[in-house]
Amino acid sequence: MKTSLQRLTYLEKALKKLKISYNRKQLEQSQTPEVGQIYLTIPQSNSYDLEFAWDGKNYELVVDLSFWAQAYPVDTFLEKVTQQYAVESLVGESQKLGFQVIESEQSVEGVTTLRLERWN
Repeated sequence: MKTSLQRLTYLEKALKKLKISYNRKQLEQSQTPEVGQIYLTIPQSNSYDLEFAWDGKNYELVVDLSFWAQAYPVDTFLEKVTQQYAVESLVGESQKLGFQVIESEQSVEGVTTLRLERWN
């Protein structure tokens, strides 16, 4: 299953849960035809920030790999963000349907197990 980063709120929740600090930016008219579109920047110590930019369908990681300065390799970083995004998305959409998380567990392998319940 492939996860697409389509909802800004879930992406922000995922980054917060992973303790990745970020800044919200809004594009101006001179920058893009998508005026007002929000994107996220992740500051790096070398001043070459990472960016999650909207491509019209999804948020995508934009980075110059020669300036990568995160604790994990880029693939691992994106995998962690995508996995946490999927969890946040599942929880958020389930709550809209009346479900509540009663248990959340993450294994040493990184697998997240959620237990949800709904009372009628």
